Amino acid sequence: MTRYSLAIDIGGTFTDAVLLASDGQSYVDKTLTTHNNLLEGFFRGVDLVTGRAGIRPQDVDDVVVHATTVVTNALIERKGPPVALLLTEGFRDVLYIREEHRYDMYDPQIEFAEPLIPSERTFTLKERVFADGSVGTPVEADEVRAVIAQCREKGIVSVAVCFLNSYRNGVNEEAVRKIFEEEAPDIYVSLSSVIAPQMREYLRASTVAINAYTVPITRPYLTALIAELKDRGFRQQPLIMLSNGGVIGAERASTIPVRMIESGPAAGALVACYFSRIFDIPDLISFDMGGTTAKACMVQNHEPLVTGTFEVDRRYRFKPGSGMPITVPSIDMIEIGAGGGSIASVNDLGLLKIGPESAGSMPGPVCYGRGGTDPCVTDADLVLGILNADRFLGGDMELNLAGAEQAFDELGRALNLPRNQAAWGVFEVVCEQMAAATRTHATERGIDYRGLPLLAFGGAGPVHACMVAELTESPKVIYPPLASVLSAFGTLVTPVQIDLVRSHVTTLDALDWDAVDGVLGAMIAEGATALGEAGIREEEFTFSFAAEMRYLGQQSEVRIDLAADPREGRSTDEIMQLFEVEYHRQYGLKLDGMKVEVVNWLVTASGSQPNRAAVRPADLSARVQESRPVHIKGEARDVAVWQRAAITEDDCIAGPVIIEERETTIFVLEGWEVTRHESGSLVAAKRVSPQTPARASAAAEAEKETN
Repeated sequence: MTRYSLAIDIGGTFTDAVLLASDGQSYVDKTLTTHNNLLEGFFRGVDLVTGRAGIRPQDVDDVVVHATTVVTNALIERKGPPVALLLTEGFRDVLYIREEHRYDMYDPQIEFAEPLIPSERTFTLKERVFADGSVGTPVEADEVRAVIAQCREKGIVSVAVCFLNSYRNGVNEEAVRKIFEEEAPDIYVSLSSVIAPQMREYLRASTVAINAYTVPITRPYLTALIAELKDRGFRQQPLIMLSNGGVIGAERASTIPVRMIESGPAAGALVACYFSRIFDIPDLISFDMGGTTAKACMVQNHEPLVTGTFEVDRRYRFKPGSGMPITVPSIDMIEIGAGGGSIASVNDLGLLKIGPESAGSMPGPVCYGRGGTDPCVTDADLVLGILNADRFLGGDMELNLAGAEQAFDELGRALNLPRNQAAWGVFEVVCEQMAAATRTHATERGIDYRGLPLLAFGGAGPVHACMVAELTESPKVIYPPLASVLSAFGTLVTPVQIDLVRSHVTTLDALDWDAVDGVLGAMIAEGATALGEAGIREEEFTFSFAAEMRYLGQQSEVRIDLAADPREGRSTDEIMQLFEVEYHRQYGLKLDGMKVEVVNWLVTASGSQPNRAAVRPADLSARVQESRPVHIKGEARDVAVWQRAAITEDDCIAGPVIIEERETTIFVLEGWEVTRHESGSLVAAKRVSPQTPARASAAAEAEKETN
C-alpha cells in the first residue's frame, strides 16, 4: 500500500510544496508566499500537490512537515505585540550595554540592532542566585504581583525572564512563572533557564527576549495550522523544522520559536548531507538561492557545521556583531540578501548595487506583473534570455518580458550601459556577492573551499550556480532532483531531533561526576519527552553527547564530540585527550600544563533516519531540440535548450546550455559538460584544458614527481 508524506516550506518569496509517495513518486509545486496570512499560501500549496496526485488529505498517512519564515519575518518587521523583560535588580540595561564589544574598532558609524524590548517595558526584581547555584535572595510574590499589574496597564502579552546565574539554578525564574500562571494565565512567560540555560548574561537575555517576542505570533499560528489540518482530514499533527536541522512536534515548537529562525535553510543544509552520502563526497558546499536570500553551508565528512550562537537582523552591512545574538544550536551557514527578488540599483558612487532589499512576493520583480517597478535579479535573468517568459512554473505563471526590459532600459541609462550589458552586470555582481560570501564563510572556519563540489538548489540557485562555481574554483556542480523545492524535500529525509545545551562550569580536574549525571540526566529526560511528543517510539531513541571546553582563562570554547555517554567511563583523561587533539587541529598548538575548563554539556536526542527518496525517471518524449539567443557578456549567443526530463545517463551535453524543468532553470556556462547521475541528479563538470590543468591533476603530477 502506498503511503504519502507532505512537506511545506514557506520562504520569503515562494511557498514550496512536496508530496512524496513511498514508491518514490513525487509531486511538487510552488506558489507565491502570502505574507498577510501565511496559512493561505500553505494550504494553496497543499491543494496543488494533492490535486496533482489525485489524493485526499486523509490519504497522507505518513508525516506532515513544515518549515517556515514566520519567526524571521516577525523579527525583521518588528510588528510583534508588547513584550516585557524581567531582570535581576541592578541589571536593567543588559540589552543596551550588550557585551561592550565594537565589532569594527575603526568604523565610527557602526550600528546595532535596537533591543526588541525597550527600557520602559523592562522591570527588575530583588532576587539573587549566586554563581554556584545557591539562592541568596528568593523571589517576593508581592513584588511579582506589582510587575503583573504594570504589565496589565501596558497591555503586555508576553514576558521574558532572565535572572543572574539562573542557568545554574532556575528556581527563582520558576517561582515567577508560577505566580504569573496564577495571576495572569493569559500572558506568555519565557524563562532563560529553560530556553537557553547557558552562562553569559547578555546572550541568554537576548535569546529569551527573542523567544518571548515571537511566542505570541507562532503559538496562534501553529495552533491554527494544527486545527486546519485536522479539519481538512489530515491524520497527524505537523512536525516543525528547527534551526539545528531536526524536526519536532508543533506543540513543543510553538513554545520555543527561537529555535525555528533558520527553519527552511537548515533543511537545505541537511539535504545537502543526504546527497553527499549518495555521491560519496564527504566535503562539499551547499548553495541555496531562493527569491529573497542566498545561503551557503560547508558540509564536512557528510555533516553540516553546527554553531551554538548566531545572529538575526544584522543592521550594518550585514556585519557580524550588528544584529541580535541567539545562543541555541543551529546549522552554521552564511546568509546574504541576494535572491531572485533582490533589487538592482545604482549607489551614490554610480556603481551597481544588488540587494539586500528584496521585492519579495508582493509586488515581486517587475516581470511578475504584480506592480513591481524596481529591476530585480529575476528580471535580469529574463532579459538575458536565460529564463523563458512562457514556461515559468510550467507556464502557470507567465512573465512580463516587456516590463523587465523597460526596467533595465532605465537601469542601463543610469549606468550608461545598453540594456543587455546592464542585465549581465546584475548577473555577474550577484554571483560575485554569493561567491565572496562563500569564500569568507569557508576561510573563517579554516576550510579550503577550492576544489569542493557545489550542490545547487532553490528556485534561483541552478540559474547562477555555475558562475558561482567558476568564482569559487569548484570543479563540479550537482543539480539534484527537485532542486527548486529541495529544502521542502529535506524536511522529509530529516530525523526528529532536538539539541540541548546546559552550562556547568568547572575545571576538568575538579569535575563532579554526580553533578554531571544530574545535568545530562535532565537533558536526556527533556529530549526523550520531545521525541515522544513527535510520535517516536522509545526503542528508536538515540542520544549523542558533546562538551564545550577551553583552557582556564580563555573566552571561547572548543566543541568536543564524545564517542559515548561520558558517565559510563567517567574518564577525564579521555576527555582531556579529545580536547587537546581538537584544539591542536584548530590552532596548531596545545598549552601543556594549563588547566582545562568544561563550560557546557550538550545532548542530541534523535529518532531513526527516515527511509524516503524521490525518483524521477527520464522521459524521452520531452526530447525536443531547441535553442534561443542568450546575452552572455554583452554578446548574443545561440544557446541549446534541453528539457531536464529528457536527459539520460548516456548524454554528455557541452555548455553553454540551458536545461529547463517546471520549477527552475539550469544555466551552464561554456567550458562545462553536463551528465546525468544514476540518482537523477545532473552534474556539470568543468572541462580540463591541457594548458590549464585542474588543481587535482596538478597535485597528482606533483606527487608522481616526488615519488
